[in-house]
Amino acid sequence: MAKVLGECKTLVHFDLGNTKISAEKVGWLARVLRDCKALAHIDLSRNDIGAVGVGRLAGVLRDCKALTHFDLSNNSVDDEGADALAGVLGECESLAHLNLSYCCI
Repeated sequence: MAKVLGECKTLVHFDLGNTKISAEKVGWLARVLRDCKALAHIDLSRNDIGAVGVGRLAGVLRDCKALTHFDLSNNSVDDEGADALAGVLGECESLAHLNLSYCCI
């Protein structure tokens, strides 16, 4: 899947909600999403992405210039993960919707 996603340069909407993706698996996802320059909507809600996974994703947000919606609701983001996101949100000029509901923050 990672190889195919890496070739999808025009992908706009990516939904892996409720797929039991963990922080370990977020590493490959982060590397792939970095090349998806047209990506506007990422839904990773209802998974097992903790602070470590959110930290890995935070670095990708800098490169996703078209991103307008990012849903991490119902994950164990906690304060450490929220801090990692806060460190890059100022660089996410297009981001209009960030859902962190039910994230233990």
